[in-house]
Amino acid sequence: MDRVVWVGASPRSDADEIRTVVSSALAVGFGGVVLSKPDESLQRLGRFSPILLKGTTFFLGDAEVGRLATIRSAKDEPLVRAMRGATKNVVVRLEPWKVIPLENLIAYFQGSGTRLLVEVHDAAEAKLVFETMEVGADGIFLTPSSPDEVRAVRALLESFPQTVRLVRSKITSVRSLGLGDRVCVDTCSLLRTGEGLLVGNSSSGLFLIHAETIESGYVAARPFRVNAGPVHAYVYLPDGATKYLSELRAGDEVLAVDAEGRARSVIVGRLKIERRPLLLVEAEVAGRRFATIVQNAETIRFVTPDGGALSVGELKADDEVLLRTEEGGRHFGMRIQETVAER
Repeated sequence: MDRVVWVGASPRSDADEIRTVVSSALAVGFGGVVLSKPDESLQRLGRFSPILLKGTTFFLGDAEVGRLATIRSAKDEPLVRAMRGATKNVVVRLEPWKVIPLENLIAYFQGSGTRLLVEVHDAAEAKLVFETMEVGADGIFLTPSSPDEVRAVRALLESFPQTVRLVRSKITSVRSLGLGDRVCVDTCSLLRTGEGLLVGNSSSGLFLIHAETIESGYVAARPFRVNAGPVHAYVYLPDGATKYLSELRAGDEVLAVDAEGRARSVIVGRLKIERRPLLLVEAEVAGRRFATIVQNAETIRFVTPDGGALSVGELKADDEVLLRTEEGGRHFGMRIQETVAER
């Protein structure tokens, strides 16, 4: 589940409590730590860039990254709405806690470009924020009632199932091409059999390319790797955006997906870009044609509807492989509803 989590250590005055909260946040991968003032000693706990809360404004370095607003009654809601478009993040504190203003704000900020975060104190409140109006808020500002709640929120995020709708497609042609620069995406996770990355020539049709979890007679398995395709191809990301494979960098996140559409975020460790012989693979779904390009090598496989892995060396017309399809187009990786044709 792609949500913003800021962990607030700033409300605490005791130095040991602040260190405990910061340490707990870093231990579970939350790097957005909010402090009331810089404290270089905290950097010994782990590398992070603190977000400083000065009054009601959040700063990252010298740049404003958000504003804090408190809702105590209905008259405060229009003041929060006025912040849409004026800052990157609006952090709402609900006093007392009420769901109705939260529903109103989720609906108002959705798709606006300004993210809505809600202050919570424990995992139970976080769950409510993430599930309100089905889509939930964009994130939370967690000022934990205890350090255990930091770990509980991480567990909560990992418990939410993330799924991608996949469809069956029928291969129509496989054609050899010349040489090109292809990208192996090496992740920081061990990928499972049946799992891979969504890659394609067009964002409207992304093929599920299998991870290198299967040994062959010539090379050992590389279960952290997906030999994804050429530098121009799109790859699908956890936030629903796409990037060109050539744009990925170490530390980025991509979405690993299995044949059932179950998905998880994995971190890119490195890319291997090498000049290799290529294949053009075309498939059809309900009269729509899609294509991708892959290296011409038996270790590159497509995921099939039964969860199997079909090597490009065996791929032929009428074979079935899995795709993710969508309507519309992309602008800088984000979905837009306009007429876009990619051929």
